[in-house]
Amino acid sequence: MATAPAVPGEHSGEAEAETPGAVIMHHVMDSNEFAFEPFGAVELPRMSIPASVPLLGGLDISITKRVVMIWIVAVALVLIFSIVGSKYKAMGVRQAPSGMANTMEALVEFIRLDVAKANIGHGFEKHTPFLLTVFMFILFCNLFGLIPYGSTATGDINVTLTLSVFSFFVIQIASVRAHGVVGFLKHLTVGTHWALWIIMVPIEIIGLFTKPFALTVRLFANMAAGHIVILSLIFISFIIKSYVAAAVVSVPFATFIYLLEIFVAFLQAFIFTMLTSLFIGLATAHEGGHDEHDTAVAHH
Repeated sequence: MATAPAVPGEHSGEAEAETPGAVIMHHVMDSNEFAFEPFGAVELPRMSIPASVPLLGGLDISITKRVVMIWIVAVALVLIFSIVGSKYKAMGVRQAPSGMANTMEALVEFIRLDVAKANIGHGFEKHTPFLLTVFMFILFCNLFGLIPYGSTATGDINVTLTLSVFSFFVIQIASVRAHGVVGFLKHLTVGTHWALWIIMVPIEIIGLFTKPFALTVRLFANMAAGHIVILSLIFISFIIKSYVAAAVVSVPFATFIYLLEIFVAFLQAFIFTMLTSLFIGLATAHEGGHDEHDTAVAHH
């Protein structure tokens, strides 16, 4: 069968969409499909709230690949800790855990003692479940994003913002419980003379929101940047069109960054959890304990 001659410019849009920059951005951004190249892609359901619903009408609630990854992480965490919990019940208290149970116990004890207790101090026990949940969720999202065809949910600023909003409310509620409403409002004046309140109160209120903002951007930027660097290194050989560049630059350096991303996955989960616990400790610290916590913040 004869093939029709190509029309100049007919595939210009397709060629433009396949540039390295476009492919990289398509990979790091969220989408409504799971791409399993070269095997094809799986389209995810697209949904929206009916326009007749007040306020929320027309809101897009489609299932995206980041949403699916969050579901996968949640199921994985429930299964893992269910298995670990059943092993502990079967072992009894006199037997030492082994395998996955031992790994989970080490992580739990690390968050409980070296993060929650070290930064919050008295009353850390009631905040430990939240901190442990945040740490495990971020860690598994980071690690699952390194699996081929996976997607890093924490590379989406919407996900990191949601985590930071939860942390913000936990911090403020902990502060109100520790000092009361009057003590919380008094803390906004930082013990200064009333004439300086017009300056100090707005600064302190802004400071309340800069903490979750820092948590949001730090986690998002680090996880998104890692994937961009890996893909950029891989595309060097395609841009230069050289097997030497692939053997000497692209593959070795991309492999190194990929292995470094495994370390970064643990590091960013730890940093987010540690800073959250530190902010809780600052919010709940009573007079006499501020200096110690301020020194810790200065070091971090």
